[in-house]
Amino acid sequence: MTTTFNKGRLFWLGVLALFTAASGLAIRGAIAGGLKAEWIDPIAPLQAGELIAAALGAAFLSFAITLFVASALLDQIGMKRCLVGAGLCFAAGPLLIVTAGSVAEGMGIYTIVWAGMLLSGIGWGLTEAAINPLTAQLYPEDTTHRLNVLHAWFPGGIIVGGLAGFFLSETLPWQGIMALVMIPAVATVLLGATTAFPPPLRKESGVTFGEMIAEVFRRPSFFIWFGAMFLTAASELAPGQWIDVALSNRVGMRGILLLVYVNALMFVFRHFAGRLANWISNPALLWISSLLAAIGLFMLGQAQSPVAAILASTVWGLGVCVMWPTMLASVGERYPRGGAWAMGLVGSAGALASFFVLPQLGAMYDQAKIDFAGGPEAFAALTGDARLAVEDLAASLSFERLAILPVILLVVFGLVWLRERGKTRAQLAGRAG
Repeated sequence: MTTTFNKGRLFWLGVLALFTAASGLAIRGAIAGGLKAEWIDPIAPLQAGELIAAALGAAFLSFAITLFVASALLDQIGMKRCLVGAGLCFAAGPLLIVTAGSVAEGMGIYTIVWAGMLLSGIGWGLTEAAINPLTAQLYPEDTTHRLNVLHAWFPGGIIVGGLAGFFLSETLPWQGIMALVMIPAVATVLLGATTAFPPPLRKESGVTFGEMIAEVFRRPSFFIWFGAMFLTAASELAPGQWIDVALSNRVGMRGILLLVYVNALMFVFRHFAGRLANWISNPALLWISSLLAAIGLFMLGQAQSPVAAILASTVWGLGVCVMWPTMLASVGERYPRGGAWAMGLVGSAGALASFFVLPQLGAMYDQAKIDFAGGPEAFAALTGDARLAVEDLAASLSFERLAILPVILLVVFGLVWLRERGKTRAQLAGRAG
């Protein structure tokens, strides 16, 4: 018996799940300052930046592990179970975060918050494990464009979540804002449970599990893309989670508004990026993106006014906006027999980047503020504007140091671009001869 499925319904289910993951990510970033001030600062004032960054990074750790495992076992788990499970995690994670202060005290509160972030990341990992290969399966002739359109709704979710975090901050406590994620989470569960899915991808393609796994390891060039994904995600996602905590005081406007603005650029541009990649090639597009990202991150470190911050955010946003979906499409096109496993591996690399980089950003920030103040005791004694001035200097330094990551990518994508251009010219010359 052949199962019929609605291609449009499946695509929009993927959009809803990704939108939920993104809005949760944005809201976690938007409420991080309030959470830090209410629960983390009283517990560990000198390590508060590192602790809140580590909590935010926990979602990326579970995202990476879940994506790694679920991508390999996607046919056994099933896309339907992945997306229904994602919705359940998107509801349960925020519930843990908002109730932590009522059920624990001291570092126990932090542990529960960390666990809630972790559970939210599991939902995100289940989402990415399913929707990327599902989109490639639904649209095999237009994968780069469709993946960019799908992932346009990631910044779409960031916009909605970020605006909710900004406009509701005066009327709702941060716990109430965090709880809003549960609304699209429940919708994801209901829609996923009532939607028919296509047969497993490997059953359709005829590639065995062993062949899918071997595709990655028998072609060492895959690990260049794996490493590049680590750096592209660190250039995009880590600054996005850190921007509200680090830049709000320095530039004179809420950092979450900068994040919303950047993601508005992404939402629009991702609808056209696939066509642009077809014109100039994926490596060329990624090289240009890396150049803009490096310049933008350095400019964010220098920004000291709303106008400068918006200009820097524009350059950074245009740089990072197509990195994630274009990386996924590049891997899918170059390693087709790797299927969901290959896409999941590079997605895991991206998530691990944020898990490792966010705490480093927080640690650099904490160490810099102590150094600028003249020592731990001197920092503890600072109050008011003096303390804000020291924290602003520390924030600037953390963004400047992060700019080295896309600089490395300029070399990587430049070499890939030149190599592939050379192969294309050789093939054309062979045909002419």
